[in-house]
Amino acid sequence: MPDSPPDVAALLLGWYAAHARSLPWRNPPGAALPDDPDWPYRVWLSEIMLQQTTVVAVQPYFAAFTTRWPNVAALAAADDSEVMQAWAGLGYYARARNLLACARAVVDRHGGRFPGDEAALRDLPGIGDYTAAAVAAFGFGKHAIVIDGNVERVITRLFEIATPLPAARAVIRARLETLVPTDAAGDFAQGLMDLAGRICTPRNPRCDACPLRGHCHAAAADPTAFPVKAPKRARPLRHGTAWWIEADGDVLTIIRPAKGLLGGMRALPSCDWRGTEADPPLPAAWRDLGAVSHGFTHFELSLAVRGVRLPAKPALAGDWLPVALLAGAGLPTLFEKAAVLARANMDVVA
Repeated sequence: MPDSPPDVAALLLGWYAAHARSLPWRNPPGAALPDDPDWPYRVWLSEIMLQQTTVVAVQPYFAAFTTRWPNVAALAAADDSEVMQAWAGLGYYARARNLLACARAVVDRHGGRFPGDEAALRDLPGIGDYTAAAVAAFGFGKHAIVIDGNVERVITRLFEIATPLPAARAVIRARLETLVPTDAAGDFAQGLMDLAGRICTPRNPRCDACPLRGHCHAAAADPTAFPVKAPKRARPLRHGTAWWIEADGDVLTIIRPAKGLLGGMRALPSCDWRGTEADPPLPAAWRDLGAVSHGFTHFELSLAVRGVRLPAKPALAGDWLPVALLAGAGLPTLFEKAAVLARANMDVVA
């Protein structure tokens, strides 16, 4: 099957023009970029939110953030805890910390305007190769090679690249350099992403509806065999304990240290999850309330929950919040699970 890069680009751009999704952070295909100095901010914000998260999940968060913090200067001036609470539910809280660090760096180093150069973008906190290319292409209309997991899937199938990821990325980039049109890099990348989401899906791809089928090497074989991935290593299991301390209808919460997992987030008091026996915050008749499980990038966690109900509030560091209002306090998912378990079991566990 011959490779015809210009034909691939034209076919993809034609399909994208007819099928592009309308999203608040996306410019319509073929249209000039908005005459808005805050447009790159919106592109950057969406890209950070979309990491490891779906478009459907991100849309209400994006609307809330851009209403509350309409530009990078407003976000840079925001209170850390308010941003962390607004982020709750999007996961990977290091991204929220980097979000603030990046916004403040843009204000301090670039006068509140994102740079359009990929190298300068990569120099900002929390921005890697993909995000720098995406902001350059989508936010500034620059020629950039934008590669995410969706793009990897389409390109490895199109050219039947058998090299396992991540080693295949150099081959993928080389192939893309022959395909990406100089004057439409953003539309080309967005088109690949939409194609991956609608047609070239991980399982059951709709090859009969694909505009690139005539150029796809994997279409006649097994597209789902690509991309080839290196075997995953099993994630280790860690154990830890969280403590539910209730008094006068309130529960004790803390703000976790800024550095580390779930940094800067409101949580229940907890040990360091290293598996060593940890002393509870105070001597009491603790009840074993069960355990919750949660997966992090590099390990799985089994978090035991122990609770106590006291007649008066002890002198402990932290904030006492009404139990009834805890669901809206912005707890990360792990501690939401722990709080739900504690509330359900405090009155039934002897």
